Amino acid sequence: MELEICVDSVDSAAAAEIGGAQRVELCSALIEGGLTPSVGMARAVRSRIGIGVYVMIRPRGGDFVYSDEEFDIMRDDLALAKDNGADGVVFGLLTPEGEVDVDRTRELVSLARPMKVTFHRAIDMARDTEAAVAAIVEAGADRVLTSGGMQTAILGSACIAQLVCKFGSRIGVMACGGVRPENVQEIVQATGASQFHAALRTAAPSPVTYRKMGLSMGEPGLDEFARFTVLAGDVRSLHEAIDHAIRQGAPK
Repeated sequence: MELEICVDSVDSAAAAEIGGAQRVELCSALIEGGLTPSVGMARAVRSRIGIGVYVMIRPRGGDFVYSDEEFDIMRDDLALAKDNGADGVVFGLLTPEGEVDVDRTRELVSLARPMKVTFHRAIDMARDTEAAVAAIVEAGADRVLTSGGMQTAILGSACIAQLVCKFGSRIGVMACGGVRPENVQEIVQATGASQFHAALRTAAPSPVTYRKMGLSMGEPGLDEFARFTVLAGDVRSLHEAIDHAIRQGAPK
C-alpha cells in the first residue's frame, strides 16, 4: 500500500510524514490544481521530511498543451527539482487532439532519471484513457495518477479497475479524486488499486486581526484570509482505512 499526500507547505509535508504517508506531492497554487513550487519551498520541505518528495512540474494553470517556451521552463524546473533533492517529479503533457504528447513525455522522463516520474491527472482529460496509459507506459513513466476520467475515484472506479487489471504489472496506477477514510474501502473493493493520492486539506484560522474588506488580490469572491493545511490525524485515519481495506482482500 502506498499513500501520497498533496501539500503546499512545510507544515503540511511534516503532517503527512507523521500521519504515515510514503511521500508527498509538492505543489503551489492548489486552487488551480497545483503548479510548480518555488525552489525555496522544495529545499525547505526536503530538509524537513524523510519520506519521498515529488515536485510538480507545471508552469501554469489551464490546459496541458505547452508552447516551446513553456516546455523549456519545464525542463529547467525539472533540473532544479533534481538538484535540490527531489525523489520524483510529476507532470503531464497532451496534444491539442487529447492524446499523450509521447515525445515530450519521453524526453522529460529521460531528463528526470534517476528520479521517479508520475504522469498526473492530465490523463483524465485525454480522449481515450486506456490508449493514454499505453502511451505513458511507452514513454517510460513509473506511475499514472487518475480518477478514471471522472470527477472522483468513486465515479471513475470502473475505469480505474480496468487500468489496474490491464497495466498494473507495467506501471503504477494511483487512484485519486475525493479519496477519504469513509469511502476508501469502497474504492479499494471497486478498483483493486493499492496506491492512493489525497489532498485532505482542512481550513486553518488566519492570524490576521485587521481585515480590509472589498479588496481582492486574486479572483473576485475568493477569501483573501483563507488558509488550508493538512493534519497528521487525517492522514493517519486515511492510512489506517486503506490498510484495513486492502487487508480485507481482493476486489469483488
